[in-house]
Parts: sequence; structure tokens; C-alpha cells
Amino acid sequence: MPATGENDIHVLDEPATYSDAVASSSDEEITNTKAIDIKSDIKTVCASKKLATFESLPSKKNHEEFIKTCKLFDFKVKDTPSTHDDLIKVLKETIQYSVKTGHPYFVNQLFSSLDPYGLVGQWLTDALNPSVYTYEVSPVFTLMEETVLKEMRKIVGFKDGLGDGIFCPGGSMSNGYAINCARHKFIPDFKTKGLHSLPRLVLFTSEDAHYSVKKMASFLGIGSDNVYLIKTNSRGRMDVGHLIKEVERSLSEGGAPFMVSATAGTTVIGAFDPLEEIANVCEKYSLWLHVDAAWGGGALVSKKTQRIACRNRKVGFSEKFCQ
Repeated sequence: MPATGENDIHVLDEPATYSDAVASSSDEEITNTKAIDIKSDIKTVCASKKLATFESLPSKKNHEEFIKTCKLFDFKVKDTPSTHDDLIKVLKETIQYSVKTGHPYFVNQLFSSLDPYGLVGQWLTDALNPSVYTYEVSPVFTLMEETVLKEMRKIVGFKDGLGDGIFCPGGSMSNGYAINCARHKFIPDFKTKGLHSLPRLVLFTSEDAHYSVKKMASFLGIGSDNVYLIKTNSRGRMDVGHLIKEVERSLSEGGAPFMVSATAGTTVIGAFDPLEEIANVCEKYSLWLHVDAAWGGGALVSKKTQRIACRNRKVGFSEKFCQ
């Protein structure tokens, strides 16, 4: 990018060597000073006229204003109020420099494009600004939430939509909720007594599982070292034989295995763990089985690919909920 200054300033081309720089400097530029050091003389001229220099090392005196001018987007919080024109300019620049998720070439792993109905729904919720935690505060959205959850349970195979559910803010928190539920089922006293004098809890997940399993185990006080990673085969599926060995190892070490976090659609290659085989292991060792289906859960809505892992206690559902 050519550097430009003010008042029809001539831009000095960057020379290959210092000697070339001296040779290319005009007499008019360097004879108005009595300084002996020619190199220092050129610096003075360039700084006074805001000319581009051949020095690559940045200096606040010569380059600060230039760098600020070249910024594409100004994130600095102003001390004075912005005008409507300022805000509109920010909106336009935000659109200009953001990823266009609606472009046909944008195919991300978790989302794509704009849902016009979702957009209008967001306008409505933002305008009303509700807090959906009690019926008294948000009656319409509370009933709406219950209705949607029931329909979703029907879609994935719960008989008559019976059961329970919750909307989660993301995959990480979903795995965190699952670990917390599994721990409460294993040791209900944890809610009141905390981690003191409790056994060393151990959970198992595949080496290709989402990083949030370790992260949430750390957040919940279980510790990432107590997340035992199970090997995967050539297709990225959890090795059930290795799972059994690791469960036995944790028992021999005095640990308390309480949960397996399987994956339906691993992040990188979309592998599905062998859920039925894992369910058998969980039943044998009385482990909670959680399935992280943030990636591949959509398979449940397809009659062609639907696999309802709903076999009594193996996944924590009662038989009466299953078709």
C-alpha cells in the first residue's frame, strides 16, 4: 500500500540500501540543514513532511498516526456520545467486515444462513425483553417453551411426548448439565455436602469427544485428570473393549466410576459411538450414560436413520416413554 501524506507530499520509494537512499534524496530535501549526519537529515525531512521512510522498525513519532489511520474498524469506546450517523456507519462497517453466513459458499459445521422466522422472533423477544424463569414474569413464553419441548420429545421418539427437557445455551453447558445430573444420581448428598470426604469420581469419554467434557469436569470440581479418555477405532468410534478395561482400572485404583459420555457425531469426523454396546457396559457397572448429540442429534428426526436408544434404565428413560 503506498503511503500518502498531506499537501501534495512526494513519497520516497524504499531503497535497497542506505547508500541508495542518500543517492536518491534530492538536494532540496537535504541541503536546508547544516547537520553533518546525512542519515539523521533524511529522518528529519521525512518526519516533518510525513513522508514514508525506508526504516521497517516502527517508531511512535513517525508511524503512530499512520497506523491509526489504516485501521479498518475502530473498537475504541468514546468519551463523548455518538451521533445517529456514527451508529449507522458502525452498522455498515460491521456488516462489511463480518463473515456472511447467508452466502452459499458458507457451510460451517454448526450453523448456516439466516432464518427469517427466527430473525422476526428475536425482534419480538428483544422488544419485550422477558426473563423466562417464572410463569408470573413470562406466561406466554413459559407455555410456548413447554409446548415446543413436548413436540421435540415426540419427534425423537418419546411416546406421546411424555418426559422432560430443557433448552441449553450451548453444547458445553449441555455436557455440564449432564455431568451434574449423573453426579447427583450417583451421590445425592453432594448437593448438601459438596466435595468433602467424597470418593474420587471418574467419568469416561472417547479421545475424540468434545473438549467441553474435560472443561466441565474441571468446572464441577471433578478434575480433568479424572476424565479417562477411551481409544477410538479407525472410524472414530469408541472402543468398548478399552472402555471396560478403563472402568476396571478406575475400580482397582480406588476410584468411583459414575458416568460415560458417549458421542453421536464427533466434532471433526462426525463419528457415532456404538451406543447400544456402551449401554450394556453402563448397565453392568451401574453407570450413567450421557450422549452428546450436539452434532449428530439431527439423525433422530429422520425416520431412515432414527435410532432410539431407549431401553429401560440403560439410558435413564422409563419404558412407558418409549414407542
